[in-house]
Amino acid sequence: MSTPFRALSRRLILAAALASAAGTSLAQAAGYPSRAVTVVVPFAPGGSVDAAARLTLQALSERMKQPFVVENVAGASGTIGTQRVARAAADGYTLLFAVASPINVAPVVKPSIVRYDVFKDFAPIATVASSPFVLIGSPKLGAAGTTELIAAARQAPGKLNYGTDGVGTSMHLTAEIIKLGAGVDIVHVPYKNGPQVLTELSAGLIELAVMPISLAQPFIKDGKVKAYGVTTRQRWPSMPEIPALAETPALKSVDVDAWYGLFAPAGTDAAIVQRVADGLRDVLKDPAVVEKMNTAGLRPLSVERDAFGALLKRERETLAAAVKAADIKPE
Repeated sequence: MSTPFRALSRRLILAAALASAAGTSLAQAAGYPSRAVTVVVPFAPGGSVDAAARLTLQALSERMKQPFVVENVAGASGTIGTQRVARAAADGYTLLFAVASPINVAPVVKPSIVRYDVFKDFAPIATVASSPFVLIGSPKLGAAGTTELIAAARQAPGKLNYGTDGVGTSMHLTAEIIKLGAGVDIVHVPYKNGPQVLTELSAGLIELAVMPISLAQPFIKDGKVKAYGVTTRQRWPSMPEIPALAETPALKSVDVDAWYGLFAPAGTDAAIVQRVADGLRDVLKDPAVVEKMNTAGLRPLSVERDAFGALLKRERETLAAAVKAADIKPE
């Protein structure tokens, strides 16, 4: 056999092998899912992440004709459940529904408890929703708006305080971003969880807090706390009366949006990842799902695969800069 012929034969064999592999991949994706899919939520039942997951996955189950079952694996800032999925079989039948806390916050603030590399151990599928944080205050505080609040804080450095759900959490880092923008000294008071912060704030035992609007919304509507502004550049559609913090000149750079997203273990067939992303995109077009999300303080948000991965890298850089500027010591 001549050398050119042998080279041609090898190319044909390689092309056939690649075509066969691609065909197998597409066939597997076409039959996916053929059984129940476990979706790990790395937080306790009843919280905002759990609620968002259940709302989304119920609709996805109906769309894909197989149950996507929530399994809550809480602990260590969400890193325990996240690690479990990082070590799971990459077959599409164990997924992760997560937020920034175990994905980008813990690796920056608490690297000692993280046993995975987000950018090597996971395949981002898509975001499903977002929700801004909101700066809220005790009704006893007296500041009419954000400008007055900043002025009061500047006049009395270290006098005002704010509560969060712990040191190095998303709430804490978002509050630090706001503090840095405003150039104020406000004392951090860490609590165990968001509901505890709301209870203390509404009772006037602390003065300020930063938390997801989905969690604060009932307290705002009942007048138990005052909303000063949301952390996205645009006002929140379901509560347009609340200003965006960026409307205040001192805070024009503030733009923080808390995402909710779905991940697969790294190595999961790309066609399966795309099939789930396609299903989520269809779910987020359903008016009934959109209405439920809006009621829960969520906005449907579809950022898929590579774009989701790029979003995560930008967020990691922003959080790392905030940790450094706030002089938070990694644990």
